[in-house]
Amino acid sequence: MLRVAMVSKWHVHAEGYAKQFNGFEDACVSCVWDDDRARGEAWAKQMNVPFEADYDALLKREDVDAVAICSPTNMHAELMIKAANAKKHIFTEKVMCLTVADCERVKKAVEDNGVIFTISFPHRCFPENIFIKNAIESGMLGEITLFRVRNCHNGSLANWLPEYWYDPATTGGGAMMDLGAHPMYLSRWFLGKPVSIQSAFSNHTNRTVEDDAISMIRFENGALAVAETSLVSPYTPRICEVYGTKGVILSENGKLRVRVSTIENSDNNGWITPKLPAPAKEPIRQFVDSVLYGKKVEFGVNEGIELTELMENAYIADGKHAQIEF
Repeated sequence: MLRVAMVSKWHVHAEGYAKQFNGFEDACVSCVWDDDRARGEAWAKQMNVPFEADYDALLKREDVDAVAICSPTNMHAELMIKAANAKKHIFTEKVMCLTVADCERVKKAVEDNGVIFTISFPHRCFPENIFIKNAIESGMLGEITLFRVRNCHNGSLANWLPEYWYDPATTGGGAMMDLGAHPMYLSRWFLGKPVSIQSAFSNHTNRTVEDDAISMIRFENGALAVAETSLVSPYTPRICEVYGTKGVILSENGKLRVRVSTIENSDNNGWITPKLPAPAKEPIRQFVDSVLYGKKVEFGVNEGIELTELMENAYIADGKHAQIEF
């Protein structure tokens, strides 16, 4: 049984993660810590587990094997380093840390102490994205020239995100730092090493962080990615477009259409609807399997660093209105 301490209810996904842990036969939430005591105590009472006000004391508890980090993002580094040094395994919401320098500190602590680290990259588990990854690696599309990905919702427009979501000191940013993480890590997964980035962020709801954002990334292999996100776009489907010298894949809300030079279908103008692979296990299940059963960590500390590298430079690029080289 993996006994997990929930480290803050700050993140909007925290409650969902706790329910997932408690829904497994081989894991459970054992206690709660939160820098907001009232919030933490209420959550602990709701789950009928102890609230621990002292994080250092929590890490000494015998009923804590792992921590799930759902705290303000600017707190991630210190919370993770302390957890690793206490030999506690770490599951974290994205992004890993606000700077690559902090990520490297976490990586050292994780590796020095031999603990499992998993970051939540759920879109890498979707069948359509697994298909796209396999298609790129197989060469089916030829040389990839452009990947465009758009992931949006109306959280700022409809005011269902908490107001603290817009505090740049704790979040590190707005739409791109939050929802834009998915386009960013997909771009890195599909296309490899980035060499430069440009960004354009805007604000439609008069908060202190952006609610609409685009970054254009150039990769070492010559491919380009356009990563788009928005918190003010209520009707936009989840879109991925992959363009290559021999074919194209269009994905809308998980439904794919493929057209490649090696497949002809005159009845449908050359387009086919492929059979998709099974979804991968969700990140939180992968984490439990890695800790308890030695399964491979798919979204580990290096993947977390790669995401932060893109994010950190995306914000520098927007602030300077310039292309930033990696």
